[in-house]
Amino acid sequence: MLKFFDYNWQVRDEWFEWCTQLDEEELLKKRSGGVGSILYTLFHIVDVEYSWIRGIQQKEDMLLEFESHRSLQQVKDFSNRCRKEIYEFLLKWDDHKEKNVTVSWDSTLYTTEDIIQHVIAHEIHHIGQLSVWARELHLEPVSANVIGRSFQSFKKEGSRR
Repeated sequence: MLKFFDYNWQVRDEWFEWCTQLDEEELLKKRSGGVGSILYTLFHIVDVEYSWIRGIQQKEDMLLEFESHRSLQQVKDFSNRCRKEIYEFLLKWDDHKEKNVTVSWDSTLYTTEDIIQHVIAHEIHHIGQLSVWARELHLEPVSANVIGRSFQSFKKEGSRR
């Protein structure tokens, strides 16, 4: 599963880079399908990932508003800040794989493994939407291929991989 976080983070960073070719109006333009705009979709991906991972840890959900992250750089910075905390948790996640938890916004009992799988699939789903919008703009989307990528984030010393 760690490989898929690494994959999602690589692809997300590539989407951030891809977005630099668009002006602010295009990034914020309301689009059909998905959760709204290109920039809001990227914000939403990060926000959901961060909320669920904090939920697993029984930490308070940080309710962040998109209005305070309305630039590409702000969303990218938000992603990088969250990633540091998530990375540290994931390094020791195997110790809690079978743990059952509830989160502050839902009383359903989940295993941490179910939540991790949901977070991974959630991002992949929204990346597909970004790809559709890229094609509508007559631009080449970021590659979704897993094959041919190098995964290094969790191969560092201290990793349980």
